[in-house]
Formats: sequence, C-alpha cells, structure tokens
Amino acid sequence: MSIRYDGKVAIVTGAGQGLGRSHAIELAKRGAKVVVNDLGGNLDGSGGGSEAALAVVAEIEAAGGEAMANGANVADYGQVEAMVKQTVDKWGRVDILVNNAGILRDKSFAKGSLEDFRLVLDVHLMGTVNCSKACWDVMRDQAYGRIVVTTSSSGLYGNFGQTNYGSAKMGVIGLMNTLVQEGAKYDIRVNALAPTAGTRMTEGLIPEEAFALLTPETVTPAVLYLVSEDAPNKTIMCAGAGAYAVARIVETDGAWLPPGEQTPEGIAAHWDAIASVEGERQPEAGFEQTVKFTGKAMEGLGLVDK
Repeated sequence: MSIRYDGKVAIVTGAGQGLGRSHAIELAKRGAKVVVNDLGGNLDGSGGGSEAALAVVAEIEAAGGEAMANGANVADYGQVEAMVKQTVDKWGRVDILVNNAGILRDKSFAKGSLEDFRLVLDVHLMGTVNCSKACWDVMRDQAYGRIVVTTSSSGLYGNFGQTNYGSAKMGVIGLMNTLVQEGAKYDIRVNALAPTAGTRMTEGLIPEEAFALLTPETVTPAVLYLVSEDAPNKTIMCAGAGAYAVARIVETDGAWLPPGEQTPEGIAAHWDAIASVEGERQPEAGFEQTVKFTGKAMEGLGLVDK
C-alpha cells in the first residue's frame, strides 16, 4: 500500500537545503501541504535569509504541490509560535512536525566555549522543544500528530569534538521518551531519526566516495515512514546510504546484592552478573527500573517467593 499524506499539513524545520529540503519535497510529492522553515543561516548559525526556503517552495509548487516558506528561528519560541499560528490560519491544522534544524560549533571540550555549547543546545534541543510545544495543543485537540526529532550517532555513541552537539542530540531522546507517554491517548506518535548523510555538515569529514553514497534522499524514506499513519512509536531509526537500522537503549537484568555486599567491592566482585547481557531488555518507562530493583530486593530478602 502506498504511503501518502493527502489532507495532512507538515512543518519541516531547517528545510532550505540538505536533509530538510529532501524531507519537505518528498512529503509534498505524497500529498502533504508543507511549511518550509529555514532561518537561512550559515552552518555555525550566523547570518540569515529567506532565499533557500523560497527556492524549495518554488520547487514544490512547480511539481504541483502546496507549500509556504517561513523564516522562524527555532531557538525563539515566540517566532515558532507565530509560525504554527500562521500554519493553522492557512491550512487549519498541523499533522506532522519534522524537527531537523541544526548548527555545528565543533571543538574539543577543552577548547570549546560555554557560549557555543549553549547555542548548540538552544538550536538542537530547545529548538525541538519549542517546535514540539507550539504544535502540541494543536495535535492534542485534533487527536492526531506525528513528530520526528533528529538525533545523531554523536549523541547515541559519542564523537570527538562534539560534546555540545552530542549532548543536544541525546537530549532529544529524553524528550521523545516522555512525549510518547503523554501523547499516547491523543494518537500523537513521536520517533527519532539518526541520519548519516552527505550534507554541508559532513562535507570534508568523510571520504568523497562515501559522501556520494550518503545522499539526503536515501535518508528521507525513514522520515516518511516515521510520520505515516501507521508509524511506530518511540523508535530510534538510523538511516544512511539506503541502509536502515533501529537503535535501542537497553538495561541489563542486573543482580541484587545482600546488605553486606552492597559496597563498591561487592559490585566489583559481582560485575559479570551485573553487566551480563543475558535477559537485558528495553524498558518502556522509567518506573519499570524501580519496580525491577525493588522486586529483586524483596526476593533477595525473602519477602516474596522467587
């Protein structure tokens, strides 16, 4: 069955070029009305202009689609709120939000400034918060919403010189995990994309042959799936060069230690059991850890049967 978005309204941030441009164009090709949001700044977040967003709108319209440009800075909630109001005033709803906007200020932790750290957090993490917040009540009232946050392997696994970027990109996973719970009864599904693409963010960082394979167009199908009506929920989808995978945060089953061994030495002595991958699972919510640990303690103390 073909996945389409007829009658749906989508906002894509950072859609003037690269991944966002690809996401916006493909959503429009499949019937969505698209807000092409782009501040038009440089890679480091400086500058601004509407040319890139307008060019994408023109491309969508030339192909028979419907779109409008918006230059809101995602780090400014007032501007984001105005963007969402403009969207609802024009098209009556917001069904899809793709949080894609981002900047880079790469430096080792020792050399990087706190000012740059905050700026990267403001754009990636707070930008995602701002856009999701501005759309949230609209999606709740219409009992439908699909949100994608853009994470990164730099956040999930780490990458030298990207403490600021990695912190922000892991932060959006924490946002996703709780929004999933709060949006469930309103059919608001929230997922994460961890893309690897040849864009201006990665130009010069990867070999030319690999860069040629890592086109934004090979990543976009993951977004299209994550914002579809039958989308999953709370999924971290990794995508690049036409390959797709799912990343998971898991917790080992662990081990309960008797009171006399609840020491750092006891942990060291039982480390193999504590860290064993046998029985590890992906918790659905934070309280499951509390339930598991108290259950193990009650079993160990003989308060309940094993």
